[in-house]
Amino acid sequence: MQPGTTLTHLDTSGAANMVDVTDKPATERTARAEGRIVMEPATLALIREGDAKKGDVIGTARLAGIMAAKRTHELIPLCHPLLLSKVRVEIEPDDALPGLRIAAEVRVQGPTGVEMEALTAVSVACLTVYDMVKAVDRGMRIEGIRLIAKDGGRSGAYRAPAV
Repeated sequence: MQPGTTLTHLDTSGAANMVDVTDKPATERTARAEGRIVMEPATLALIREGDAKKGDVIGTARLAGIMAAKRTHELIPLCHPLLLSKVRVEIEPDDALPGLRIAAEVRVQGPTGVEMEALTAVSVACLTVYDMVKAVDRGMRIEGIRLIAKDGGRSGAYRAPAV
């Protein structure tokens, strides 16, 4: 933690509380997150060919990620409900993993950031992929979920270091 920073979700006695954003100006805020799900090459081929028993894995995971971003405040106890202006979830097959790379970008005009919404979108998209093809590959691994960029708000821009 950097000097002079405090944990904003704790009150003076150390109890968890929701941050009061009443006096914060509504500004444009964006966040981008990424993650991946690693699987057997045959599982990736099944997804690419559209032969999964449960249907279109990539399309369903994309939709699940979008829906999850919109409901983040119902999943993470201290998150504010936000009127999101944009949620985009991108899912790309990657033979080198092998698996899928998943990224989400979330935008809002509001008094608080959307990092948790972007991270939730990626997480739920990965979980949806797992659910849809677990019958053929229970050894899949969800990895590397992280915030890669954010803009707006009092703290300004953030870019994650390359890994």
